[in-house]
Amino acid sequence: MAEIKVDPTLGPVLARTGDERAVLESFLDFHRATVLRKLAGLTDADARRRLVPSLTTLAGLVKHLTLVERNWFPCLLAPEPGDVYQTTEEEAAASFTLDASDTVETLVAGYERACARSREIAARFDLDHVVPQPQLGEVSLRWILVHMIEETARHAGHADILRELTDGSTGVV
Repeated sequence: MAEIKVDPTLGPVLARTGDERAVLESFLDFHRATVLRKLAGLTDADARRRLVPSLTTLAGLVKHLTLVERNWFPCLLAPEPGDVYQTTEEEAAASFTLDASDTVETLVAGYERACARSREIAARFDLDHVVPQPQLGEVSLRWILVHMIEETARHAGHADILRELTDGSTGVV
């Protein structure tokens, strides 16, 4: 039997009449997948290449978003001993810094694990569930999901520009 290939951009379209949670989760997953597609087929050198004055690279974006996933889901909603919410500008900047061991393969795998963990944790709570947040006081899961859509979409846009500068590739696929 031939494998059916599903258009990776369909998640939000398929959820267009879903409930609030289905819509929020589908948009977040769409942007998560877009970021990963921007790394597809790149060498480690291309993913690490600095094309703008800041530390922003394709590989660095994925490393940063992995930290963001851990911050907003496990650290706030289901903290374990040793989990520390990263709050400073220095910590955020450091999350873009690549180590010698950071490869496209390891970064993608780490981000996929972080996203899966985020999904698993978020599924345990209602959208109205409220938790303390070090900088904002309290936030609901609904707010976290909307914030993560914004954060991930913003960085997906950065990734799109960096990928275009790398090899001319554009678009969500």
